Amino acid sequence: MHLTRPRIFGLIAVIATLLVLAGTVSFPALERHYMRQQAEKDAVPLKLAVEGLRAAVDRYAPLPALIAERSTLIDLLNNPDDAALVAAVNEDLRQTAATVRASDVYLMDISGLTIAAASYREPGSFLGRNFNYQTYFTQALNGALSSFSVYGTTTGERGYFYAAPVEDGERIVGVLAVKFNVSAFESIWRGANSEFMVADRNDFVFMSSRPDWHFRAMRPLSDATLRLIAQNLQYPIDRIELLPITVRPLDADARLVTIEGETRETYILTAQRLADLDWTMSSLSPLGPATLSALRSMLIAGLTGLLLLGALLAYLLKQARQTEALAREKEAKRLLEAAVAERTTDLETALGDLRQTQTDLIQAGKLSALGQMSAALSHEFNQPLAAVKSYADNAGAFLDRGRVAEAKDNITRISKMADRMATISAHLRNFARRPQQATGPLLLNAVVQDALAVIDMRLTSEGGEIAYTPPKSEIWVTGGHVRLQQVIVNLINNALDAMADQPERIVDLRIENTRLQVRDTGPGIEHDAIANIFDPFFTTKAPGKGLGLGLSISFNIVSDFGGTLSAANHPDGGAVFTVTLQPATPMEVAAQ
Repeated sequence: MHLTRPRIFGLIAVIATLLVLAGTVSFPALERHYMRQQAEKDAVPLKLAVEGLRAAVDRYAPLPALIAERSTLIDLLNNPDDAALVAAVNEDLRQTAATVRASDVYLMDISGLTIAAASYREPGSFLGRNFNYQTYFTQALNGALSSFSVYGTTTGERGYFYAAPVEDGERIVGVLAVKFNVSAFESIWRGANSEFMVADRNDFVFMSSRPDWHFRAMRPLSDATLRLIAQNLQYPIDRIELLPITVRPLDADARLVTIEGETRETYILTAQRLADLDWTMSSLSPLGPATLSALRSMLIAGLTGLLLLGALLAYLLKQARQTEALAREKEAKRLLEAAVAERTTDLETALGDLRQTQTDLIQAGKLSALGQMSAALSHEFNQPLAAVKSYADNAGAFLDRGRVAEAKDNITRISKMADRMATISAHLRNFARRPQQATGPLLLNAVVQDALAVIDMRLTSEGGEIAYTPPKSEIWVTGGHVRLQQVIVNLINNALDAMADQPERIVDLRIENTRLQVRDTGPGIEHDAIANIFDPFFTTKAPGKGLGLGLSISFNIVSDFGGTLSAANHPDGGAVFTVTLQPATPMEVAAQ
């Protein structure tokens, strides 16, 4: 389907809408994931807080029994009217409370009346108060160690009480109680990243880092529970309120709670049970960080999606531009092809004329070369002919004298002379004939040998030498035998012409792979002439010495073979012409 720009923008809008919908749907699950992570993180500080609370509570547990062993307490219980003994025990208990950092240490007789207390100097002292209604008193009076959390009805302080019986022999004569203030823990919890609360078995909050949560129940309390609290004066019954809390489970160890108040607050709650104390301590971490983490992840995902959408949009627009450009190109091509079709016939006719002209020029160049070698040609044929006549006359004379063997020898010499003239004639015929246009694989050394045979006549007439060592292995190249021979003859003739004024004319001919080099030791090529040396009718020879077509024709011939012809000056003097041909395999069939 072809995507136009409106379709592309529509597709991007649909994808963006789907991404927004996917983000909206997946956000609650992502937020829940970060809630669980936050709960796992909160488990560590909660565990530390629980261990700290337990250690502090356990630190006071053995104190009542240890203090109850003091003999002065027994003496006072047996003599409660001894004023000096009362004063001594009060001061002793005051110093003990200061040492162990207890809120109060007090002594009660078996009726529950407090007869000595560490807080005897304070206005809210327990002296004279009766606590026989307290559970910790009744349990201790029955001979058991006891503990109890309670709101101090006398001092107004929230405390935790430990009690132990005071024994005189096997007889219990009183109860010693130790109270410590729980607000010290809350001061430590305040300032943490999470809020902490401690609730009893009835989910009644009696300790918390938030004062407004004190003495608030997390669930409605039954009438029986309220009556028990009022009976034991465990908490201020007039201050008990319901904490408006909504709980939703996140997993087995964490819950999401919402507390209604002046403001609506949502927390991630992680709880740990203190079974021996029958308490539950909870850590409440604000929901905000988990929500921010989820939003951050969604933002990153959204930005990533925007980048991908931007990249997709850019890619599709690029494809659309390319498609449009291709359509325009096809239309332009169609128009161009229509215009070209109108000119094709004229161009084909002109190209045919050009090829014919090139063929005629090549042939004219060959005939010109043959004309230059006419004197050598005359010598090459006249000398064998004169020898043939002499050998024929001698053979006749030998036959007349009956000297048959000598006559046969002269006839053999005549045959060799005839073979020599036939070889010269074959080289000239091959050189002069019009070449075919087809190219194919051919042996480079064979072409060079035929060219040297043609040029040998000029060397015999004018003098000169070709320095050439055939390659050790056969080299196959792509070309036409006759046309490549013409190129080599032209390059050697030009090299000989360049050394016309030198006493020794030596042309260096070398083959390296499919590259053939022809070098002379003449004056070289002028720098300005190198760029134009292969142009038609460009020549550096004197007027009348050449038309300037040889190198141009040779250049075009080599180009037809898929090769190159270049010219340069040799560092040691003279010019170097290099023919580089395409390699060929001998299995191909050459069509000359």
